[in-house]
Amino acid sequence: MPMEPGPSRVLVVEDEPKLSALLADYLRAAGHEPECVADGREVIPAWTARRHDLVLLDLMLPGIDGLTLCRELRAVSSVPILMLTARADESDRLAGLETGADDYIAKNPFSPREVMARVKAALRRSRAHEAATAAAVAAFAAGSEPLHIDESGWKASWRGQPLDLTPIEFRLLHILATQPGRVYARTQLLDLLHVDGREVTERAVDSHIKNLRRKLERAGAGTDRIRSIYGVGYRFER
Repeated sequence: MPMEPGPSRVLVVEDEPKLSALLADYLRAAGHEPECVADGREVIPAWTARRHDLVLLDLMLPGIDGLTLCRELRAVSSVPILMLTARADESDRLAGLETGADDYIAKNPFSPREVMARVKAALRRSRAHEAATAAAVAAFAAGSEPLHIDESGWKASWRGQPLDLTPIEFRLLHILATQPGRVYARTQLLDLLHVDGREVTERAVDSHIKNLRRKLERAGAGTDRIRSIYGVGYRFER
């Protein structure tokens, strides 16, 4: 069973003072440590300084909008992001989820208890994911997995057979394999692979995946080690 998430640092990004205060009160009552900001320009500096465990993010903000902030956070972190907004159209929900949000909560009608339940669920998933990632990294380091990744040497092998990977293919394999079972959208992979902001299309990800699959197959890893999730992206199977 997933462990209880326990007390966590939560960044509340909301420009309505009453709603922000209400959320902070509920979070404190649940044992969490909330920090509230009302301007989008304050979000990245606040998160960078304190590395919160979860972000409650309004979509419409002064300074920088929620979608842009979600994209910027997701480019550097897998912190759970729950979007909280009055814009509940399907297109808005899809835009938020495709940008990297973990959940999308409508303000109308607004239920603080539902928000707290979703916060708890997101934190529980995050803790379980972190534990699985740590176990996978330890297994790679110990050499007990058929796939071995040497991050410092930028090398990878399958059952001792070296994989001749390009730098992008290595980063892509490292991202996917150290978090097996997690589905990454193409846009997320683009952000993680090209942190310099260069213009790259989603088709480039498909091309790199194709080449990576071919090299894994040649090394004896089979054809389905990297699975395609229709309409979403990719995941690595242990």
